[in-house]
Amino acid sequence: MAYRAVPAFLGELQAKPSFGRLALEFTVLTAARSQETRLATWGEIDLEAKLWTCPGDHMKRGKAHIVPLSEAALAVLRKAAALKLAGSNLIFPGVSGGSMSDMTLLKVLRDADEPFHVHGFRSTFTDWAADKTTFANAVVDAAKAHKTPDATEAAYRRTTHLEKRATLMEAWGAYCSSRAGGKVIDFPMQAAQ
Repeated sequence: MAYRAVPAFLGELQAKPSFGRLALEFTVLTAARSQETRLATWGEIDLEAKLWTCPGDHMKRGKAHIVPLSEAALAVLRKAAALKLAGSNLIFPGVSGGSMSDMTLLKVLRDADEPFHVHGFRSTFTDWAADKTTFANAVVDAAKAHKTPDATEAAYRRTTHLEKRATLMEAWGAYCSSRAGGKVIDFPMQAAQ
């Protein structure tokens, strides 16, 4: 999906809250992979620090990943908490209270007549960051928990860019939440070099 279409699309999702729709919205706002969202538990969330620590066994590379949570992502968590199923620690449980099916988020897109795939929103996020911000590629890649492709660079890079990622994710959340009379408002360029 083109990033210009994301605010309106998320606005439509918000019209009928369900765990599937909230999970898709959270996935978009955090630039996460669907598995990370579907397996997320309340114990992974630090509301005070505004961080989600996704454990390694939920991650593609097997390493824990800390995700800064924007105000928009926190709003999704508040909605999910209001719908919380008794006996389940999952933030976005499936119908039975266990983990949500990997097809649930795709079904939300299909029900909205959108031809896109959930994983494509990570590309949408990357395009937005490239076009609308000045964040370095390394910060954007770190936000998506991407491996540094160059082995030498990876050996010397010790930072997780957490502070810059917090600013980036807040900017993305604000952009995704920006609507005025159906018109998307561009988020101003961020100086983050």
